[in-house]
Amino acid sequence: MFEHIKAIPPDPILGLIAAYAADPDPNKIDLGIGVYRDEHGNTPMLDCVVEAEKIHLATQTTKTYLGPPGVAGFNQAMGELLLGKDSQAISEDRVRTVQTPGGTGALRVAADLMKVARPEAELWASDPTWANHLALFPGAGMKMHSYPYFDAESSSLRFDDMIQALEQRSRGDAVLFHACCHNPCGVSPAPEQWQTIAELASERGFTPVVDIAYMGFERGIEEDCLSVRLFAEHCPEVIIASSCSKNFAMYRERVGAITVIARDAEKAAAAESIIHNVTRKNYSMPPAHGPAVIDIILHSDELKAQWQSELAEMRDRINGLRKTLAEKIAAAGIQRDFSFIERQTGMFSFMGLSVEQVQRLREEFAIYTVNSARVNVASFNQSNMDYFIEALGVVLEE
Repeated sequence: MFEHIKAIPPDPILGLIAAYAADPDPNKIDLGIGVYRDEHGNTPMLDCVVEAEKIHLATQTTKTYLGPPGVAGFNQAMGELLLGKDSQAISEDRVRTVQTPGGTGALRVAADLMKVARPEAELWASDPTWANHLALFPGAGMKMHSYPYFDAESSSLRFDDMIQALEQRSRGDAVLFHACCHNPCGVSPAPEQWQTIAELASERGFTPVVDIAYMGFERGIEEDCLSVRLFAEHCPEVIIASSCSKNFAMYRERVGAITVIARDAEKAAAAESIIHNVTRKNYSMPPAHGPAVIDIILHSDELKAQWQSELAEMRDRINGLRKTLAEKIAAAGIQRDFSFIERQTGMFSFMGLSVEQVQRLREEFAIYTVNSARVNVASFNQSNMDYFIEALGVVLEE
């Protein structure tokens, strides 16, 4: 069976995790993996999650299978969180939400759904996009293309080029969008630009596929769902893959959801039946703990308010780190302009370094990030930021 196989190179992020863990340097910094960290470098559990887990453990009565849809209360709450309680699509029974193992699971289920619904469908994604998109969708048999998105010279959005490319898409095409906190570049369309994109999707007839992995980390929960709600308002069909890993700090629980908006209730039910079919063939039954905990939080006024407060603290800390980092780099006398760091949002920013400069940071200073120079801003703190800026100055000088 295995006599002819060869080892596959490790995922760049996973390889960095291993290299960082093995490095004995006391000054080492991990800027690669996309998790939130506090001032002490920890990824703490949210207090609202701890309280909800106590309630769940005290009240659960069985560990039997959930069935393909997952936790019903979680699905209902996630649909309303994404689209709003007053969503017309929800009131018309055109929305179906199904729990998945993380946002990545939701994306894979979305790919499988599209392959069944329209086998010849092709997907367009931003250039750049999350690296796993480039493996996940082709892995499901979908052909992928890219559309212009990020201008590396100005560290800004190539909006006009993006629109020009999307004007070539039509009915039967699928276009992937990052709802907020773009991974890896940290650049998102402005609200009026999202309006233009949604109107174009309606006009051209392509299907928006929205990846929303960082809801609440850009401007706020309601604000970060703007793109999703605009697509729901303008387009008859929308696919949304959401994750609760970051905004509930429940990374290892693998909590996500796929939400489908269809033309009518009959097509929504048909789409849901296909989702149940593909998940049955993939992982059979979904996990229970994480979604049950979030179900409790989102249906408790007190715990939901606490979650929103804790999420705001994480968002404000990241935005504060962006401001401080940009200011300190300028104050250090580094000639290159890094003010874009403050203008961008979410955990990630491209630093605009060469592969050689990234390797020098790693080899000479034990500062670990991927070769694209994407850094996780949330990994900075008062004890490591100055060291990073000093190292940055060295690799930029030579």
